[in-house]
Amino acid sequence: MPIPLFNSIASWFLKKRIHQIQLFMKYPNEVQQELLHNLLNVSSKTEIGIKYDFKTIKNYQDFKNRLPVSTYEDIFDQIERCRNGEQNIFWPEPIKWFAKSSGTTNAKSKFIPVSSEALEDCHYKAGKDMLSLYFNNNENAQMFTGKCLRLGGSRELYRNTNSYFGDLSAIIIDNLPFWAELSSTPSQKVSLMSEWESKMKAIIDESINENVTSLAGVPSWMLVLLQNVLKETKKETIFDIWPSIEVYFHGGVSFRPYKSQFKKLFNNSNPNYYEIYNASEGFFAIQDRNNSEDLLLMLDYGIFYEFIPVPLNEKTNEIDAIIPLSQVKLKKNYAIVITTNAGLWRYKIGDTVKFTSLNPYRIKITGRTKNYINAFGEELMIENADVAITKAAKKMNVEILDYTAGPIFMRGNKKGKHEWIIEFKKPPNDIDRFAYLLDQFLKNENSDYEAKRYKDFAISMPKVKVAKKGLFYNWLKSKNKLGGQHKVPRLSNDRLFLDELEDIKI
Repeated sequence: MPIPLFNSIASWFLKKRIHQIQLFMKYPNEVQQELLHNLLNVSSKTEIGIKYDFKTIKNYQDFKNRLPVSTYEDIFDQIERCRNGEQNIFWPEPIKWFAKSSGTTNAKSKFIPVSSEALEDCHYKAGKDMLSLYFNNNENAQMFTGKCLRLGGSRELYRNTNSYFGDLSAIIIDNLPFWAELSSTPSQKVSLMSEWESKMKAIIDESINENVTSLAGVPSWMLVLLQNVLKETKKETIFDIWPSIEVYFHGGVSFRPYKSQFKKLFNNSNPNYYEIYNASEGFFAIQDRNNSEDLLLMLDYGIFYEFIPVPLNEKTNEIDAIIPLSQVKLKKNYAIVITTNAGLWRYKIGDTVKFTSLNPYRIKITGRTKNYINAFGEELMIENADVAITKAAKKMNVEILDYTAGPIFMRGNKKGKHEWIIEFKKPPNDIDRFAYLLDQFLKNENSDYEAKRYKDFAISMPKVKVAKKGLFYNWLKSKNKLGGQHKVPRLSNDRLFLDELEDIKI
């Protein structure tokens, strides 16, 4: 089939899904309630379904009252049993795939179940929806006249059973339909390589002569790849190599600190940027408008949503505070709780979001429930940090490669403060001036931080350290966390990461 014809057919097919998306946008709460009923009905004869008597749950209030909210630690034993071959524990269909958590906050890896239903009705459906929304917003899109350059993780075989584990991206790549594989580069073999540095070279070798029309991957690692592509080819811009790139689908970390660097790579002639929000536990939201910073919450992927206000009122416990989608409010931080078609029941994923629209439901990712700084009552979220550091960098005409921040605790009569370790592409001429600007922008973004900083009431001026080139890369390498979905933790309430980075010798 001629490539332009294939592009036209694919575009027509993808646009047909828009009507279904508009349906859940119009009837969001009805779609969510029906989904919950179906999940309970399908799982009624599982071990957990029998334990909590799913058959007699008639409405959301019954569900809320009967099932506990869980963390990974709460369901660890169930997951280990499933990984070792037991089935029908929390989901009726056999589960053979487990997404290995890429987070750096825990030494112990998490293994999140991925059912065939989750692959088909959540992750792959989301992949098609991502394209549907893009084509719907860009009538003249020619993405399918070339290939998508993708960055994935690695796959490993677990023990001698039929279960597999690896990065979620690797599981998805390993199970892609043939048509999706044909329209992607590099090959599956290269995409699933484990060793990052040799994988980087293999990706470049395979992709350099392809007609790449789109990119997909985590911004921090895509940036490294594209910089290496320019170095290898001795070209000035990415458009000199792949002139037909029209869109970059990104997620995993905030794009804001990296946007200026991508702009330079494309010689200020940017492609479209489309953000997605997915995790090992599921695919949650997609940017549905050009040049937008909020994401449409996808409500028909087999995921039922609940939300816990963050921070909680001291007099309110978590169970009482949790609410369904129909009760959320604008511009308030919520921790997400999900029930899924992979057998996660009222599971806290650790992310926080803020609703920017209630009709339809659109969100912004604001951070992690464990990745924030509240050592002095300042409640500094990742969203605040990303905005402030980006503004400070722009003001001083510098570029940020990576950063992390945490507290310096009070000692004697000395007040506490925040310590920032920042890797610049080119450091500012005056680091004290940068620290001052960062402090000012943080005050603008967060009133609690501003109050604690007023006349150095509870926190002193932040301390900014310039990291030597490659510090964060070497730190991730020491943890065997190069590439894929791995990322540097932005904010922390303790000094674990800061002290580890200090040991690498800044």
